Amino acid sequence: MKAVERHDPPHAAQEQPAGTALTWVSLKDDELLQKRICDLGVRIPGSELEGRVAQLYDELAARGLAFRPACYLGDEWFSPAGVPDIAIPFYLAHPRLRTLEVHQMLQVEGGTPEWCQQLLRHESGHAIDHAYRFSSRDDWRAVFGSPETEYTPETYQPRPYSKGFVRNLPNWYAQAHPDEDFAETFAVWLSLTPEEWREQYRGWKALDKLELVHCLMEEARNNPPKVKRGRRIYEASRLRKTLARYYTERRKLYAEDFPDFYDADLRVIFGSGEPNGESAAKVMRSNRSALVGSIVRWTGQHKYTVDMLVRKLIERCKELKLTTPPPLGRERVSFELAAYLSAMITNHLHTGRFKRSV
Repeated sequence: MKAVERHDPPHAAQEQPAGTALTWVSLKDDELLQKRICDLGVRIPGSELEGRVAQLYDELAARGLAFRPACYLGDEWFSPAGVPDIAIPFYLAHPRLRTLEVHQMLQVEGGTPEWCQQLLRHESGHAIDHAYRFSSRDDWRAVFGSPETEYTPETYQPRPYSKGFVRNLPNWYAQAHPDEDFAETFAVWLSLTPEEWREQYRGWKALDKLELVHCLMEEARNNPPKVKRGRRIYEASRLRKTLARYYTERRKLYAEDFPDFYDADLRVIFGSGEPNGESAAKVMRSNRSALVGSIVRWTGQHKYTVDMLVRKLIERCKELKLTTPPPLGRERVSFELAAYLSAMITNHLHTGRFKRSV
């Protein structure tokens, strides 16, 4: 994710000392949510993240780079603007917090070893750019574009079949902004040998970007960074907000009210009420997990967003007392419902809003 200018809360707590007893581990979710993030006492050393950060450093060393971005626990994945550091979400530092994350958001971003490494490589791309200020150079801008381009990752419209961008994170994230393009290109450069990425991207315009990154890293091998440290923002050890407030704020990023005009769409899919038909809400509820899993897999959207949409529509079907057609027509309903949900999720992915294609 691109580094953005952010501001710490006006009050800050002192960092928890090493070895602080984690008395909250056995708490129920509703009790744990009342805890402040700064009081959790989680740290990278001793957690699963320690080995994953070490793997990142090994990969950098294997490419001949002495650069080691400092990693700390923050409130999400990012690299502070102009700072050669990486913030890793605090909930990745303990299994209990990962469980809470699943309960609150339905998935854990970076929760698997492979996904975590993809994100670490991506953020290290931002960090090394901050360290050497590559994006201020004319050759960087000639290939990647202007870093001053408006940054709107919620509304960018990717071209799925474009060969002008590498592919590392889902949703063609390299296309979100020139800074993301560089970070994604660096991540691919770091994860593959020159022989591998030249073969994999042969004939792609993205190969020019990989070649530039290769040249820039040759310079980085032989020169010290221009920026060695900076102000860390949103450190978990300094965040006084409760977990309840943290998740309330995060869910607002993905939530949206659904106006009544979706009623007409649901009636087109299910009909106005088939005699002796089974409850549409009941049918959707029984297939919710399969629907959500399939749409998440093929759109790359946050699981919370998809699940929230399906739950809202289930409730609306219940209120409208919609029913499914007889068994012979149920296959058509299944196809239309899946297509409808996919269309709305794709719209949300690209525009930040659930709206129908016209």
